[in-house]
Amino acid sequence: MPIWLKQTPAGIVLNLHCQSGAKLTKVVGLHDGCLKISLQAQTLENRANEMLLSWLSKRLRVPQKQIQLLSGQNSRVKRVEIWGSITPEQIAEALSP
Repeated sequence: MPIWLKQTPAGIVLNLHCQSGAKLTKVVGLHDGCLKISLQAQTLENRANEMLLSWLSKRLRVPQKQIQLLSGQNSRVKRVEIWGSITPEQIAEALSP
C-alpha cells in the first residue's frame, strides 16, 4: 500500500498535498509522504477544497457524500477520508500519477 494511503476502521484515509491555481487538476506525484495533487481552483472561499472533493468523487467513482475532509481546511496538507465499497488498491490505481 502506498505511504499516503491508510486503511482505518472507519474507512480509507488519504494524505494529500494540494497546490491550487494550476492549469489542470491532476496527480503530480509524491511530496513529503503525501500524494501531491495540483488543483485548477483558487484557494478563495473554499473553492479548492470543494474542487478536490468533487474531483476525487469523479476520479474514484464514489459518491461525494462518501468523501470527507478530515483536516487541512486552510492548509496545503490535507487528510481526506473515503468510505464505501472501494478498496485501498482501487484508490491507489485510480490516483497513480
